[in-house]
Amino acid sequence: MEVNGCLWDTWLEEALSKLESLKVLRSLRPIQLPREIARQSTCNETSPSSLSQEFQVFDGPREWDRASVEVNISESTFQKWLHDVPSSGDDNDGMYENIRADDKAEASKRKLRKLIIFSGNDYLGLSSHPMAAQAHGMGPRGSALICGYTNYHRLLESSLADLKRKEDCLLCPTGFSANMAFMTAVGNIGLLIAGGKPSKDDRVAIFSDALNHASIIDGIRLAERQGNAVAFVYRHCDMSHLDALLNDAIDYWINNRSNCPMKKRVVVTDSMDGDFAPMTELAKLRKKHEFLFVIDDAHATFVCGKSGGGAAEMFNCETDVDICIGTLSKAAGCHGGFIACSKKWKLLIQSRGRSFIFSTSTPVPVAAAAHAAVVVAKEEAWRRNALWKWVQDFHALTGIHVESHIISLIVGREDKALQASRLDYALSED
Repeated sequence: MEVNGCLWDTWLEEALSKLESLKVLRSLRPIQLPREIARQSTCNETSPSSLSQEFQVFDGPREWDRASVEVNISESTFQKWLHDVPSSGDDNDGMYENIRADDKAEASKRKLRKLIIFSGNDYLGLSSHPMAAQAHGMGPRGSALICGYTNYHRLLESSLADLKRKEDCLLCPTGFSANMAFMTAVGNIGLLIAGGKPSKDDRVAIFSDALNHASIIDGIRLAERQGNAVAFVYRHCDMSHLDALLNDAIDYWINNRSNCPMKKRVVVTDSMDGDFAPMTELAKLRKKHEFLFVIDDAHATFVCGKSGGGAAEMFNCETDVDICIGTLSKAAGCHGGFIACSKKWKLLIQSRGRSFIFSTSTPVPVAAAAHAAVVVAKEEAWRRNALWKWVQDFHALTGIHVESHIISLIVGREDKALQASRLDYALSED
C-alpha cells in the first residue's frame, strides 16, 4: 500500500503480532504431489453389478488407494512446521530454480519427506479412485490448513497474484467464501488490537456499494453482528455520496454525532448490473481519505485489461487497489474463489477467516484446471477481443446501451424476474 500504508500496515502488524503471541497464527503447508500417478487395472477386476458397464469398480484395495493418505512434503516445509514457523504457503517457491530438467526428479527425492495423513475427510478413499480423476484423484481432502493445500494450489495462487499485480494470493473454496473470509478477518483487526471487544471508535467502518454482491453484504453483517464493524451503504457508483459519508458519516449509535470517528475505514465495491465501478474516482478518494480499497472483481477477471487482469488493469489503477477478491467460476470456467493481497493480509485472513479455515480445500484437478485457465486467458488475447466484439454487436443490433459483457435487464420485483426467467427458458426450449 502507498497512501494508506502507514496506518493499515501498522494495524495489520499489531493484529498479526497478537495472533502470534496467542499461538493461533495459522499456516499453509504445501503438500507436494507427483506429476503423474500410475493407475492400471484390468477389466476382469470389475464387479458384475449393473453399474460395471458405466463405472469400473473393484473388490478390494489397489495400489492407488495409498494416494489418498500417503503424501510428500518438502524438508524445508516440514522443518518450519515442526518448529511452528508462520508460513503463507510459499515455502517451496523457487525450489527448482537453476536446476536442470534432468536433475529435478533427483532433487525432488532429496528434498521431500513422506507423510501419512490421519486428518483428512476422505473417509472411503474415493478421492484417488480411477473413476474420480485420471491424474491425482481429488487430492488430499481436508481444510487447506490441515492437509488440503498442495503444490497445485500454490501454483494457482502465484499465478493469480501475478495476474493481479499483488504480493500473494489466498485460494478459497468459492467466491462467496472469499468475501465472507475477508470481511470477518478485517473486522477482527480492532478486536485483536484491543484484546477484547473493541470500543465504538475502534471498530472498522466498512463503506459498501448499494449493489454489492450478497457475499459481501453477508460478510459485513456477520462482522457487524460480532461487534467488530459498522456498515455505511453508499448509493450505487455515487462518489459524491461516498465522499459525503467519508467526510461526515452519521454515527447512528449515539445522538446523531457527526464525523465518523472510526479511523479504520474500508471501501468495498462490486457491481451486479454490468456497469463498472468508477475506479479512477475511487482511487482519488482513496488518496484523500486513506481508506483500504477492496474490489470484488468477479466479472472482470480474465475479461478486462490487456492481460485479463480485470477492472483495475483496464482503468490503470492496480497500485491503488489494496485487496482484489474474485472467483474462478466465471471466465475461468472452473470453481473456487481467491483473495489477491499482501503476504501479511494473507496470514491474517487464513488465521481469522472462518469460511476459509473450516472449508474443505479446492480439489486438485480443479486447481490444476484453473491454473491452466489463468495461463490460457492471459496468452490467448483473441478470446477477450472476440467477447468485446460480441458486446459491440449486441449494442448495434438492439440499440441497448451496454458497458460490459454483463447485460442487465431490469424487470422489477423478484417474482417478475423469476417469471421472465421461466419465459426465457420456455422460448429457448422452443
